[in-house]
This record gives sequence, C-alpha cells and structure tokens, in this order.
Amino acid sequence: MPKGIFITLEGPDGSGKSTQVENIRAYFVSNGREVVVSREPGGTSISEKLRSIVLDNANAEMDDVTEMLIYAAARAQHVAEKIRPALEGGAVVVCDRFVDSSIAYQGFGRNLGDQVSEVNRYATGGLEPDVTFFMDLDPEIGRARIGKDVRDRLEQQKLDFHYRVYDGYKALCDKYPERIVRIDASKTIDEIKGDIYSKLETL
Repeated sequence: MPKGIFITLEGPDGSGKSTQVENIRAYFVSNGREVVVSREPGGTSISEKLRSIVLDNANAEMDDVTEMLIYAAARAQHVAEKIRPALEGGAVVVCDRFVDSSIAYQGFGRNLGDQVSEVNRYATGGLEPDVTFFMDLDPEIGRARIGKDVRDRLEQQKLDFHYRVYDGYKALCDKYPERIVRIDASKTIDEIKGDIYSKLETL
C-alpha cells in the first residue's frame, strides 16, 4: 500500500486555492493515486454545520476565543472522521486550509497568540501536513477578487485584520521552510500550476 500524503493549501481569501486544489487532485489521479479532497472548516457533516455557524455574518457578536474553539472543534472531527482514516488507507489528502489558517487568522488576526497552536495540536492529535502550499497574494488584491456581495463573516473584516493574517502566514513560512512552499499567486493559473507540479515531482 502506498504511503498516504497530506497536502494543504493556505493563503489569503481570493488567492486561488480552490483552483489549485483541483489541479493537485488531477496530478495525483493521473499518477494512479487515490485522492481525497476536502476543506476547512468543513469536510464532514458535523464540521460543515460548525462552518455555517463560524462564517455566518449574522454572528457578528461572536467572541474571538469562541471562534478559535469552533474552528478547532470542526478540525478535530475532520481529522478523526476523514483525514486520518484516508491517510492510513494510503490516499493523498488535499485540503483547502488547515491549522496554519487558525494560527494566521486567530493567532495573528485576532491577537490570540500561542494558545491557538496549543488548542489545535490537541484537536489534531499532532497531525501535520507533509507539504503546504502558501498562495502568496496581497490581501487587498484577494479581497478585490472576491467582491463585496459574497463575503462571509471573516472576509468582511477590515483590511488591517487581513494584513495581520498575512503577516502571520509570512511568519509561518519563515518558521517552517521545510514544509511550507511559497507560491507567487499573482501569476497566471497555469504558471502557478507549473510551480506546484514541479514541487509535487519531488514528493
């Protein structure tokens, strides 16, 4: 049985993660591998219900710690029910966002600090991706791509929040250079795909 591979994509909203998730899936399928694609928050029935709560614009009064814990709860279920079983079965798991998002958005964006890492280490049982592609894009450009009418509760946050998140991602890139691959997300879709595929060849 082939070894399971856990790949995550991170980056600001509007950076093109969803498109590249599909390209990564296609790469491994063409190489004869079983691929499980998922997203966070979400990926399971319970986790998707928690997603609807945490991203609902009607929940503007949500406390920052509550937000952190809902993300961690959704992730705990996702790992237990879907990600870990798939990896143990030898599949390639490709996930749109994982723990790095919580560190960037809650740790840096909400200024909750190191407790975010601790809570999520417990939630995931210490599971870490084999490789993470960070879609590096200026938050202002990403927000312009999304448009104001379809923004969720976190996407609606002020621009300075999104720049704190971006700083968090850059700090994670510096801290985990062996795991996180920085991708210039201002390039064309095909150029980005080529950059990612060249890295996948070495996996």
